[in-house]
Amino acid sequence: MCGIVAIFSRERPVSPDVLQRAVRALQHRGPDGERTWISPDGTVGLAHARLSIIDLQTGDQPIANEDESSRIIVNGEFYDYERVQRRLESDGHRLRTRSDSEIALHLYEDLGTQFVHRLRGEYALAIWDQRAGKLIAVRDRFGVKPLFYSVHGGVLYVASEMKALFAAGVPARWDPEACYFSPRFCPPGRTPFRGVRSVPPGCYLTADQNGVALKQYWDIDYPRVDDSRRVRTEGEYIEGFRAVLDEAVRLRLRADVPVGCYLSGGIDSAAVLGLAALHRTDPIRAFTLRFDHEHFDEGPVAEEMARKANADWVPVSASAQTLADNFSDAVFHAEAVCDNANFVGKYLLSRAVRDAGYKVVLTGEGSDELLGGYWYFRRDMSLYDAQGQNPSEIRQHLAKTRATDRGRFGLDDRLNSSPLTQRLLGFVPSMFVWAFAKLARLEPLHRADYFAPFGHLDRASLLLNDLDVRGRLNERSAVHKSLYLWSKTALPDYILTLLGDRMEMAHSVEGRVPFLDHEVAEFLFDVPVNLKIRGSTEKYLLREATKDVLTDAVYRREKHPFVSPPASPVGQSGMWALIQDTLRSKVVDSVPFLEATAVRRLADGLAGEFERLNSLERLTRDMDILTLVSTILMHERFRVATD
Repeated sequence: MCGIVAIFSRERPVSPDVLQRAVRALQHRGPDGERTWISPDGTVGLAHARLSIIDLQTGDQPIANEDESSRIIVNGEFYDYERVQRRLESDGHRLRTRSDSEIALHLYEDLGTQFVHRLRGEYALAIWDQRAGKLIAVRDRFGVKPLFYSVHGGVLYVASEMKALFAAGVPARWDPEACYFSPRFCPPGRTPFRGVRSVPPGCYLTADQNGVALKQYWDIDYPRVDDSRRVRTEGEYIEGFRAVLDEAVRLRLRADVPVGCYLSGGIDSAAVLGLAALHRTDPIRAFTLRFDHEHFDEGPVAEEMARKANADWVPVSASAQTLADNFSDAVFHAEAVCDNANFVGKYLLSRAVRDAGYKVVLTGEGSDELLGGYWYFRRDMSLYDAQGQNPSEIRQHLAKTRATDRGRFGLDDRLNSSPLTQRLLGFVPSMFVWAFAKLARLEPLHRADYFAPFGHLDRASLLLNDLDVRGRLNERSAVHKSLYLWSKTALPDYILTLLGDRMEMAHSVEGRVPFLDHEVAEFLFDVPVNLKIRGSTEKYLLREATKDVLTDAVYRREKHPFVSPPASPVGQSGMWALIQDTLRSKVVDSVPFLEATAVRRLADGLAGEFERLNSLERLTRDMDILTLVSTILMHERFRVATD
């Protein structure tokens, strides 16, 4: 993985100094080398900060084609690339490197923008086509790799992270409409900053003398409920899933540097480790984050799993004080509002991986999005998608769900109100209900005048306006609708940012995600909902497909959300001190949408409030508080303008 920057300027030459400043802001993504290139006419500048994974000797970028009419910069990995290299060479191409990145350039030469369909992996890339006078910037199908852009002063800036755009001169200003949304559920392509967008997953951007345009090349496609395609037996689904997942894991073990695994106590990372171990003759090193709270510590379960896989287990401790000490830096790298300190744990875990001499790890992200792992999906299954399920199991699970909704997540049935969403989808997804509840709790801390222009808007329907509801959501099951919506919003903008790329690349570590291999995903699209969620058991298909490589504890374990312990006023140290210091800081006064007096009043009463809450309610309140804290720290670290 690397950091990339592209600048397209139609009216004045690209500044070498600006290009240099932008790529240096990404040095953490690529500490192994830095190169820039500006076209002879000054129209385009490309820059690359390299993290050497494949072809350590000759893989520097930008890479030019044979006649130097096109150049490419890539952040990411293409799998099965050696087979593609051989085919390209047999077709007459002369490769300058043995890097996987170069295959995309020659595929583009042969196929034009249709080349994207030949790519398998996690990537963001930019190609300058001199003959066509066109810049093409592509993001992978699920948005594993980030790619941002902004048009400022008539110049297009594209980069792996927003901080590179800011370093190039794009101003950092809050976007009022984006801030009106829940941080996890913004419309695709939106960021918290005005004029800064991300290339949505499965899309590419083109820029030429006629302007900038976005085009979608791939999308999630769940079957309609009346789809007549052949349905496989349960055994066939299990066998087929095992085969495609195993191949995705095997392909991701290819590197010219050591490859390790992240390992929690959950089934996703355990399955990846278990399958990876089948393809290795030596022990894989498995890194596990351990919080200093028994209820949140997955160490014992992970250690047992590591023994089964014959892995070299490396526990990494994260105390409340360590989380607090690194919270601000983690927010800076995340470039996102965060509601739990778990992302700081991933930041510390990635640092430990780097310090151990590793650049590549396999991770379990993406499984929940494709197999219905989150509580939102089980709740929707119980409420709206019970066909084919055992009625007594559904009743039992529904009773349990309703009993815990209010205390654990602050849900209120009165918040199931989004008339347009109800009309468009036939129900209000649980993820939206949760988001509405959270926004309602934070509303007293917001300035009413700041959000007044948007107060009449239906947040959920605004999000749906940017999606192909008719083509991708109509006539699908409720759970598949929810899986689609989550994969378009929270997955790229929250999960893959806060628990994936940004925390890994903060320490120059490449995360590889077998579950988000598009061939794995496309297999799972056709799997019936009742093989994803069976009664109260989430990810049923994964459990059965990988049972032989799992410990019994992992196989039977109910999903435990990856969250850090809530802050505690006891001792007034660690995260609690960070919360109090941040909510009382002068920075609060300059955040344009926060009511500073209300925020400080909240800080004054927090200790007493936390004493009255049970553990589940405390976790919910902690998420609200850390949303505020991370917002304030973002404002400070990015020096956001107040106009």
